[in-house]
Amino acid sequence: MKEFLTQLSAYNIWANQLLLDAINQLPEEKQKQELPSSFKSLYATVLHMLDAENIWWQRMKLQERITRPSENFTGDMKEAGNALLNQNRQWDEWIKNANDHQLQHVFHYQNTKKEQFKQPIYQMLLHMLNHGTYHRGQLVNMMRQLGVEKIPGTDFITWSRRK
Repeated sequence: MKEFLTQLSAYNIWANQLLLDAINQLPEEKQKQELPSSFKSLYATVLHMLDAENIWWQRMKLQERITRPSENFTGDMKEAGNALLNQNRQWDEWIKNANDHQLQHVFHYQNTKKEQFKQPIYQMLLHMLNHGTYHRGQLVNMMRQLGVEKIPGTDFITWSRRK
């Protein structure tokens, strides 16, 4: 399990970096242009990805008051992307240093609706890393709507073939 999570975490950083590099080449108005998707823009989607990873970090660390980084965020896309990549790296470091007991540990948390849950850490990690893949797909679709023709491939198999 740990090897699998370590690979997914490294892939998550790589794929996010590729897309963020492409997004950062777009003018700010395109980064914030409203498009039909789960979130209204590339910028809003990246902030959501940051919020999600950071909220899971806070839950795992048993913080009493969960905050969303986006609530007080005033930076541009580059700063949002850097914050996301920093959070990715924090998770990556945690996973690399985790032992089997930590990965199997069942933790209690509540969701945004105040519902209570218990799950092993590894399941939360699988969810969180898969969540990033889902939203990267949305970012690619939004970039296509904006007329971007050169979008980097971010499939896991592409990452794994690089080795």
